Amino acid sequence: MGCLCEKLAKSQHHMSPMCIGNLWLFENLAPSEQEALAVAANRKTMAPGQALFHQGDPATSIMLIKFGRVKLSKVMEDGTEITLDYRKSGDFLGENMLSERQNYPVSAWCMENTLSCGFTKEKFEALVLKHPNIGLQVIRNLSKRISLLSDHVGSLASSSLEQRLHSVLTNVAREHGEKGKEGYTIRFPLTHEDLGFLVGAHRVSVTRAMKSLKEAGKVAVAGANLVLRTEDVTFATDRP
Repeated sequence: MGCLCEKLAKSQHHMSPMCIGNLWLFENLAPSEQEALAVAANRKTMAPGQALFHQGDPATSIMLIKFGRVKLSKVMEDGTEITLDYRKSGDFLGENMLSERQNYPVSAWCMENTLSCGFTKEKFEALVLKHPNIGLQVIRNLSKRISLLSDHVGSLASSSLEQRLHSVLTNVAREHGEKGKEGYTIRFPLTHEDLGFLVGAHRVSVTRAMKSLKEAGKVAVAGANLVLRTEDVTFATDRP
């Protein structure tokens, strides 16, 4: 069965080849169960500036980004809005829906024309009742993901701020950067405050760490953009 999202996609968009039934969340399902997921999924197109969901809203949907780019942001207690992450085609959002009575902890804003493919809570629960093995595999896959994230947190705690910052920047460059002669260029703003939240450090400390990375030649500045060395980004891609 071909991808049902192709009917909504336009030729100018780079659509992810990933189908909803092939996500890590649904690993080890039978082909018939993967097809049932694809057929039952809701598909929705959004324009730049529209929100897939808002911080504090009940978590009622999970979705795969088929094309487009999404910014995740959070409003703090003092009213300051910070950027937490960027998601692109092939990324998955809304796992909070799988928890009982959870709200979205962040907002998801479309930066480009975006097509999402996913499920409402009610539709997914109905699908699991019809195909119980889907629910069983989701539980197993979530447990495995939690173990992997726990290991990742442990490795971050033992690394220096410069290492954590460089790791975040190479990941952003790998997923969203443009490859050129000088390396991978990140062509959207990343404030030191935003980076501080991602690496767990104060903005002033991030500024010092960024200076060290520039002096070491690991990060370069081209106008308002950051450039990461090709070999670092490629190495990050090859790591397990």
